[in-house]
Amino acid sequence: MANTNKIIASISISGEITLNLHSLNNEGGEGNHILTRQVTIVDKAGETHTVNAISGDMFKHIHAVHLAQIAKEQKLPLSKYAEALNPNRISGEELGSYAKNNIAKANGTAADVIDAMIDICTVCDTHGILITDKIGENKNSSNTPRKSTVEFGWAVGIPNKTNTESYLHTKLVTNAGSTETTGSNEGQNIFHRPANHGVYAFVCSIDVYRIGFNDISRKYPDGVDRTARYKALLQSLLSSFINPKGAMTSTQKPHITDFKGVVAISSKLTPAPTISAINEGYQEEITKIANSLNKIESDMIELREFDGLGNLSEIIADLMTYEPYKIS
Repeated sequence: MANTNKIIASISISGEITLNLHSLNNEGGEGNHILTRQVTIVDKAGETHTVNAISGDMFKHIHAVHLAQIAKEQKLPLSKYAEALNPNRISGEELGSYAKNNIAKANGTAADVIDAMIDICTVCDTHGILITDKIGENKNSSNTPRKSTVEFGWAVGIPNKTNTESYLHTKLVTNAGSTETTGSNEGQNIFHRPANHGVYAFVCSIDVYRIGFNDISRKYPDGVDRTARYKALLQSLLSSFINPKGAMTSTQKPHITDFKGVVAISSKLTPAPTISAINEGYQEEITKIANSLNKIESDMIELREFDGLGNLSEIIADLMTYEPYKIS
């Protein structure tokens, strides 16, 4: 049973995650070489560094897949696209059918379309989507966005703590030295794959109060089990760390050897503070911010430090007993 004495409006995680022998940051290919994505950052001292980086799109994709699977298992509502792991998440046809059968609730205005998305699909509600089709009777409606409640930043390599190596990958085939060629996948493939390792600054946040919340009408549609969706969201976040299903994980599943940092929890609409681990003093900085906010309003921000995935899993399991904040 949920702990009704604990209310949660937002969560943030700021930390350092150590990944070995992974290829989550593929950028594409050039010839027979797979390229590693790198970015340029500026540290606290104003110095620039070019480092490995994993896009927030990758982590968001990993999380959305886990969420869809958990939602299906727990019989939470899913659109046909989301259930099939289609990146489009929901179709105009499905929304139109909903509008036809619930005309008072979804007659084509932007607020009604958002209500429909929230009602139909847990993934659309929490991960957001942009609807470009005209829905219902209102054929003049414009693009209708649903902003995500879950946000992932780039996982950025901490300067001097990441590196990339490349190794040769071949496929064993008969008559590999033959000059005969075909248009099939039967010939010899030789290409170079990157294997990355390092300590990455990780940031993510969840606006718990927005789960099931219509940002246009400023209301929570009836009949949405926000607590169940909140728990599924946290469970899928933990699953994303335990089993990251991303680029080339069929043969280069990341070795996660450490994950440490701070979980910040806000019980009010003031956001849970986040500071990047690119800054060596990020934990102290988050603590100072939390102390200042708690002087404004007592017990508004709660901080929990973690040192390892086991410790983080304990924190997430405890947070699942909290109740989602509701705007009155």
